[in-house]
Amino acid sequence: MLYQLLKSLNRTQKSSVLVLLDLIWIVVAFEIALAIEANGAQTLAAFVGMSWYLAVLLPAAILAIKLFGLEQIKLHAFSLGDAVDTASLAVFLGGLGFLCNYLPVAQSMAPLSTFFVFALLFLVLSVGARIALRNIVMEIFRRGQNRKRVMIYGAGQTGQQLAAALVTDDEFEAVCFVDDKVALQKLTISSMRVHAPREIADIVAKEQIDRIVLAMPSASLAVRTRIAHGLRNVGCEVLALPSFAEIVLRGEEAQKVAPVETSKLLGRSALEGELPAASETYLDRSILVTGAGGSIGSELCRQILTCKPKRLVLLDHSELALYNVERELQETQTDCDVVVALGSINEPELLDQVLQQHDIDIVFHAAAYKHLPMVEENCLEGLRNNVIGTRAVAEAARRHDVERFILVSSDKAVRPTSVMGSSKRMAELVVQDLATRSEGTRFSMVRFGNVMGSSGSVIPLFEDQIRHGGPLTVTHPNVTRFFMTVSEAVRLVLLAGSFSRGGDVFVLDMGEPVSILDVARKMIEGSGYSVRDDKNPAGDIAITFTGLRPGEKMHEELLIGSDMLTTPHPKILRAQEKRLSEIEIAGALQDLRRAIQTRDESLALATLHTCVEEFTPKDDRDTAS
Repeated sequence: MLYQLLKSLNRTQKSSVLVLLDLIWIVVAFEIALAIEANGAQTLAAFVGMSWYLAVLLPAAILAIKLFGLEQIKLHAFSLGDAVDTASLAVFLGGLGFLCNYLPVAQSMAPLSTFFVFALLFLVLSVGARIALRNIVMEIFRRGQNRKRVMIYGAGQTGQQLAAALVTDDEFEAVCFVDDKVALQKLTISSMRVHAPREIADIVAKEQIDRIVLAMPSASLAVRTRIAHGLRNVGCEVLALPSFAEIVLRGEEAQKVAPVETSKLLGRSALEGELPAASETYLDRSILVTGAGGSIGSELCRQILTCKPKRLVLLDHSELALYNVERELQETQTDCDVVVALGSINEPELLDQVLQQHDIDIVFHAAAYKHLPMVEENCLEGLRNNVIGTRAVAEAARRHDVERFILVSSDKAVRPTSVMGSSKRMAELVVQDLATRSEGTRFSMVRFGNVMGSSGSVIPLFEDQIRHGGPLTVTHPNVTRFFMTVSEAVRLVLLAGSFSRGGDVFVLDMGEPVSILDVARKMIEGSGYSVRDDKNPAGDIAITFTGLRPGEKMHEELLIGSDMLTTPHPKILRAQEKRLSEIEIAGALQDLRRAIQTRDESLALATLHTCVEEFTPKDDRDTAS
C-alpha cells in the first residue's frame, strides 16, 4: 500500500511534502530554542509573545528553500553537498531572526544565542529527517520491488562508486563488500560491511546474492580471471567492472583495438573470393559425408547444400554431433533430402546399406581422429579409424560404383613424425592403391594445413586461454604452421572433387607458413590486451613455451616430392608422388589388422615405419632421446 502511494506521487507533490516538513522543523526548532533560553519556564507565554518572528521567518524560508533548490533534491540522492545547502539555509534563517529584533514591531530583543540554537536545531532536524525519511522510503521501495542483490568484490574507489550508483538503481541493490585486503575487512564503507573472500559462499546463501561484481579494474586480467574462476561454483553470476576512467576512454580505445583479421593470421589473403563454385558437379546428386558431425564434415554439408544436391547423407558415430548438424541443416529449408546414418565407418554392412539404399554418387570421407597427442597415446585406435576405416569406406564406394570418392587429408601426412600423420599418409596410400584398380570410381585426396576453428586447432585453444586470462601455451618459439579457414578448406575439397581424374593428391598454394608465436601475439593484441613478457612485465597475458609434444614437428610441409602439375585453378596443384604396390598395401593392411586385434603397438609402429617415408616409431624416438 505505501509502495503504491509513493509511486503515485508526482514531482510537485513530493517537493511540497519536503517544503512542508522544513516549515514544521522551523517552528519546532524555534520553540525549543525559546524553551532553552527561558530555562523551561513560561515557554508558552514566551512562544506566543515571540510568534511574530515566525510570521517573518516562514515566508522567508519558503523563498530561501526555492533559492537553494532544496525542494528539488531527490530524497534517495540526498548527499553531503545537500546537507551543506541546508546548513546555509539554517544560517540564513538564524541571521534573519536576529535582525528581526530591530524591526519596529519588536517589543523586546531575543538574545543572539536563541537564534544560534534555533539555526543549529533546524539543521539537525532537517538533515536528520531527510536521512531517516530516505531510509524509510528506500525500505518501502525495497519491499515493493524485486531488486537483484549485488555483492561488490573490491571496496576501493571503483567499488564505492558502484555502491553509490546502485543506491538510486531500480533493478539492483548493493548488499555488501568483499576485499582481499585484511585492513579493510570488518570495516563499514558506504553503510555496508566489508567481508573476507573466505566468507563469500556463506554470505551468498545467507543474503540471497544474485550477482557478484568484480570492482577491481586496477588488477591484472589474469588476477580478475582467477578470482572469477574461483567464484564459478558459488551459485550466482560473476561480472567484472571496468574503472570509470576506462569507460570514459573506451571510445578512443575502441579505435585502437580491433579484432584480428583472418588475413593477418593466415599470412596471406583469404581465398574464399578466389575459389569458383563447383556446384554443377554436385547438382542433383546423392552425396555421402562421413564424419559429418565434425568441423570439416559439418562445413562440407553446409556448402554442399548450396550446390542443390538431390540427397545428402550424414554419417557419424557421435549421436550428439549428428543431431546438431542435422538440426542446423533442416533449418535451411532446402529441397534436398537430408538423411542421418549413425554408426562407425568400420562397419562394412552399414556402409553397404547406406550406399545402396540411398544410391550414393559421391563420397566425401572426412571422418578421422586428428588430435595428435591423443592419437599418439592411442595409436591402435587411431590406425583402426584412420587407415582401416578409410579402406572400408573406399572399398564400399568401389563396390557400389560410386562416381567420386574424395579423401580429406592433412599436411601432417607429409614426412610424418607422429602416428596421426603417418595414419593419414597410410590412408592416402590406400586410396591411391584403389585408384589404380578402379574402373568406375574416381578417387582423389585433398591435403591442406591447419584449419582455424576446427577441433584440435590452436586458434580456439588460444581464444579459450585468452578468455581465462592466459597464459597462452606455445610449444616452441620457432614452430610454424600453414593456416586456412574452414570455408577455404571445404571450398578446396569441393573443387578438387570436381577436378578429379583418379588417384590425384591435391594441395593448396597456402603461401608462407605462419609463426605460432606471432599468431598468439596477434590474438592477444587483437583482443584488446597486451603481452606480458620481459620487455613488458606489466602486460595482461603471458605466453609460455611447453616444448614440442611427442610426434610433433617444428615445421609442417605440404609436398613429399617436387613434381607438381597444374589444375584449372592457379592456387590448386596436383602432386606427383610415389605409391606402394598392391601387394605392399595388402601386406601392410594385414599386419595392421593383426596388430589391432592382438593390441600389438610395436607391430603397428613397425608397419608404419616400413610403409611411410621418414616415420620414426615412438620407441625409436624415445631411445634416440
